[in-house]
Formats: sequence, C-alpha cells, structure tokens
Amino acid sequence: MRTLKGIAVSPGIAIGEALVIDNEGFLIPRQFVSPEAIDEELRRFDLALEAAAAEVERNRDSVTAQLGEKIGTIFDAHSQMLRDPMLRRDIETAIRDKGCSAEFAVNATLGAFAKRLRAAANPVLAERAHDIIGLERCLLQHLTGRTQDELANLSSPVVLVAHNLTPSETAQLKPEFVRGFVTEIGGAGGHTAIVAKGMEIPAVVGVGRFLTAVSSGQLLIVDGHTGCVVLDPDEPTLARYRREVEHQRSVAAKLRLLKDVPAQTKDGVRVRLMANIEFPSETQACLEHGADGIGLYRTEFLYLGGDIKPTEDDHFRAYAEVVQALAGRPVVIRTLDMGADKVRVETLDPETEKNPVLGLRSIRLSLRNPRLFMPQLRAILRASVLGDVRVMFPLLTTLTELRQARQFLADAMRELDAQGVPFRRDLPVGMMVESPSAVIMIDRFVQEADFISIGTNDLVQYTLAVDRGNASVAELYQAADPAVLRMIQASLDAARGAGVNASLCGQMSSSAVYTMLLLGMGLRELSVPPSSIPEIKRVCCSVTLAECEALAARCQSLDNAPDIETFLHEEFRKLGF
Repeated sequence: MRTLKGIAVSPGIAIGEALVIDNEGFLIPRQFVSPEAIDEELRRFDLALEAAAAEVERNRDSVTAQLGEKIGTIFDAHSQMLRDPMLRRDIETAIRDKGCSAEFAVNATLGAFAKRLRAAANPVLAERAHDIIGLERCLLQHLTGRTQDELANLSSPVVLVAHNLTPSETAQLKPEFVRGFVTEIGGAGGHTAIVAKGMEIPAVVGVGRFLTAVSSGQLLIVDGHTGCVVLDPDEPTLARYRREVEHQRSVAAKLRLLKDVPAQTKDGVRVRLMANIEFPSETQACLEHGADGIGLYRTEFLYLGGDIKPTEDDHFRAYAEVVQALAGRPVVIRTLDMGADKVRVETLDPETEKNPVLGLRSIRLSLRNPRLFMPQLRAILRASVLGDVRVMFPLLTTLTELRQARQFLADAMRELDAQGVPFRRDLPVGMMVESPSAVIMIDRFVQEADFISIGTNDLVQYTLAVDRGNASVAELYQAADPAVLRMIQASLDAARGAGVNASLCGQMSSSAVYTMLLLGMGLRELSVPPSSIPEIKRVCCSVTLAECEALAARCQSLDNAPDIETFLHEEFRKLGF
C-alpha cells in the first residue's frame, strides 16, 4: 500500500480500478511536407479547427445545462482562443512558409505558447497554460483521428488517473462511470476543480509525479475530503473506506428526514444554520436541506468567463435570482474575494503579483478599482429591495478599509438615489474576520460593523503561516490549533459584548466534529455547504449547551492540535453517529 497526498478539490470518496489516461501530450514528429501538399495541410488544419471549436461549444452547452451559464462561460474563453486570428496566423505561417505538417505546426505553436505561460510567475497564467494544452490536444485529436476512446466507451465504474484533465475533458465525464479522479498537476482554484465540484465527482489534484507507479486496473482510493490517494490499499484500509462510503449513504438517507426540524439543542438553544453557495443554481439544494438562509454568497463565479468583466446587470441578475428564491430568508452577499492575479485590471500588471495570497486581493483590490467595485455595490443595493439582503466585505485588516468600503457603499447609494432607483437604505454591512490583525482590533471593528463572519480557511492560513493550497505543508494546516481557537474565541467574545451577530464559515464549520466545540465557544450561527446542513443539525439536536461548554473548556486546556483533534473525534464518536 502507498499513500499520496494532494489537494482535495471536490469532496467524496471514490473506490475503484484505476484507468490511466496518458494525456501529457501527443508525440508529434518534426515533419515537413512538399510544397504541393501545403494547400491540403491548410485544409486539414481548417477542418480540425472547426471540429475542435464545435466540440468546445458542445461542452459549453452541456455544462451550462448542468451547472449554469457562468460555468459554461469558461468554454467561451476556450472558443475565443481557438478562433484567435493571431493563433490561426501563426499556425498557418508555420505550414505555408516553413512547410510544417499541420500536426507539427499546431504542436510547436501551442506548445511554445504554453511553455511561456508556465514560465510566468503568475499562477493564473500557469493555469491558462493547462487550457492551451487542452486545446492543443483537442486539435491534434481531430487532425490525427485519435480520441480518448477509453472515456467514450466506458461500461464499468473507474477512477481516472491522469497528468492533467482539462475543463473540457472533465465536463465530458459521466459520473455513473467515473467515480473520481486524481491528477499530477492542478490547483484548488483551477477551472477543472470548479467543474468537478459542480458535477459532484470526488477529485484530488496536484499530487505530483506518480503516473509511473500506477497501472490501469490497479485498485485505488481517492479521498476528496482530505486529499489522500491510496494505491493498492490493504484490507483494513479498504474495509475502513468501504464502511465510510456505506455509512455516508445510510446517514444521508436518515438526515433527509431532518429537513423541517429546527437546529435546536436538547436544552432549547436555537442555532441558525446558513448555507454557503458558489452559484445561483445551488439555491435549490439550500432549500431542500432546510437552510435558514445564505450566510455566504460567493460572487467570484461571475469572473470565471475570462477577461470580460461582468456588468452591473450581470451582478444584479445573479443576486436577484438567489434573493427571490430564498423568499425572505437572509442572503449575505460577499463582495469580490479574488486577487489581481485572477481578475484582469487594466492598470495593473499581474506579473507583479509574486505572492497573491499576501498581495492585492479581496477588499484591497476592490478599493483600488472603483470601476470593479461600484457596479457590484450598485447591483447589491438594487437587489436589496427584493428580500433580506446583507453585504459583507472580505479580508479586512484595518479599520480604514472598513470605512473606505462603507464610503463606496454610500457613494453607490447617492448614485442610485439620483437616478430614482429604489434600494434599502439601512442595508446591514458586515465583515469577514480572516486575519490576525482583524482579531487583534476586533473590539474596534464590532463598533462599526453590523455583523461579523469568521472565515476559518484564511484565518488558519494567516495565523499559522501555512499556505492552505500547498500539499507540502498540508499537515501544518490545523483548524484546531490552540492559536486559531484563541482567535475565534476572542472574536466571539467581542461580538457578544457589542451585541453584534457573529457567524463562522469555512471548512471548520462544515465538519460536524467541530460543531460541539463551536457551540461551546459561544457560536450560535454557522454557514456551511448545503450538503453539510443535515449532519450539523443532527449534532445540534443531540447535545446540550452544558455538554458543549464542557467540551470547549477541555479543548482550550490542551496545548496542541493533534490532542485537540483526538479528543474531538472521541467525543464525536460517543454521539453514536
């Protein structure tokens, strides 16, 4: 047995035989053609280009139907690349002027382009290199007549193993046959990860070089919760994961019965369970799982279509759809939480973002770019008359940032007022607590914010100085670290003292193992993925507040994360779940 570690990008557990896809690239010989054959090569290239474009458009339509228009726009960007006049010119020049075969011209031109992107320090440009490789492979498949027959002719469930899967390839996977996949490269923010999560296919990426250690037919486990990949699992490991899969199925069936049951402890303490969503299409799942509202509406999906920035109306339509579907339940809309390495801003050079996690991201980017920020604020205000809308600013580190953001909001109100556009004048304004500086100044922040939401993903990352997307230091990323717990406790205490509502979101809130701890620390509102709501609710309904407070006190007396985690898991098992 061998266990590998990568980046978990789509939750779930997949157990099955591996199917190794050799998709690192076609081996195209350096081939030239006679002058009289050039016209035929150009004709072959044109036919392949049209066929590839048609394939991309089919993928776009399929993904749009499954996951919504904004995910489908990923493929609009690919279509634009294929039809780029400069790309066509460079390939045709290689054929006409240098006498290259169509295959070699495509391979050399796109390969060189991808190589330049890989060499860039910007991680998003490196992700675009994967897209270019995917388009190259698509063109070469149509030129050579070679296709991924393994994927087209699957008749039994498998776990895909590949160097990389492009968004197009991921979109074509059939969940009934593809139990999960694992790739050597990729990251949590890549388009492939986004599509996999939307299709609910368990996936782990960024494992590193391991294809040579895997053969098709070899038994494999992909743990999309932890990022672990197990090759040739021994019998105890296999049995443990099979029990986990069966347990999850059984629990899911029972939890569906809790939809209309309020999340309330045995001694009558009510807990609000809100939902985190990425896309408007997830609102139905929120309602089906009995969410009390949307505690975190991430708006980054509006920017997934490439270099075209969403308009104010694009924002408004996306927000209005969710607010109206929630029918009076609160909807907390978080403003843009991306960096200059991912959002194209004309006045900025993305190459300067050597460390995007500590760079121009989130509220910093918005405050410096009114043309990016104001349309979103205006759209949120317009949507506020449709229901219980609240706005939340991400990654605030100074009081000045909160005040500047509020000033932008006031400016947006004045603009709408002048135009006679209705909006809610007392729109609640909240902030994410995600950095040590925000916690240290939390007593001042809660005097000016209407509510707070503790974002544990970034809070853990910044508190412990651990990149949460880096598999090499993944074992150091510990939500239960005593320092993190102190940060959370200080934030909750300050909010309670000021009479300000506090919520908590992130991976920590979505794990039922932490629910008793968080309740015992004073939390009364959690925002979690819709699928996590039933299990969190079951924990709330199975305990008393006194039990939770005793557990929290015990955890806070321990001085290291492993001991705390062990204790929490022991107490969770006692609940008999």
